[in-house]
Amino acid sequence: MSQDYLLKTEPSEYSFADLLRDAATEWEGVTNPTAVKNLREMIPGARLIIYETGARKSAVGTATVVSVDASDPKNPKVKIKAGKAIAKPVSLEEIKANKLFKDSPLVRMGRLSVVPLTKRQYAVLAGS
Repeated sequence: MSQDYLLKTEPSEYSFADLLRDAATEWEGVTNPTAVKNLREMIPGARLIIYETGARKSAVGTATVVSVDASDPKNPKVKIKAGKAIAKPVSLEEIKANKLFKDSPLVRMGRLSVVPLTKRQYAVLAGS
C-alpha cells in the first residue's frame, strides 16, 4: 500500500487553481533534504493533498503522482496530475486541533514542504 503525502505551495507562485488549469505539472523547487527524500520515495498512484501556504494556510485540493524519476537524488522529478478541489478546505488551525495530526511533521516541522500522511490523515484532509 502506497504512502499518501501533502504538498505545500505558495499560491502566488503556483496555486491549486494553476494545477487544475494545467491538469498536470512537475513538482519542483524543493530543496529541504527531508522533503526531497519524501519526493524520492513517492510512487505512481500515490494520493496527494495540495496545501496552500501564505494567507490561506489550508488543504485545498487533491492530486495523484503520475511518475517519479529519482535518477538525480538531489532533484527528483515528480509529475503529478490534478484531482479535485476539497469541498471544505481544512485550515491549519483545524489540523492543529485534530489529535490525528499531533505527531505529524505538518505540525511539528512547519517549514517542511513535502509531508507524509497516514491514510486517516489523508481522509480527514480530503473530506472523505
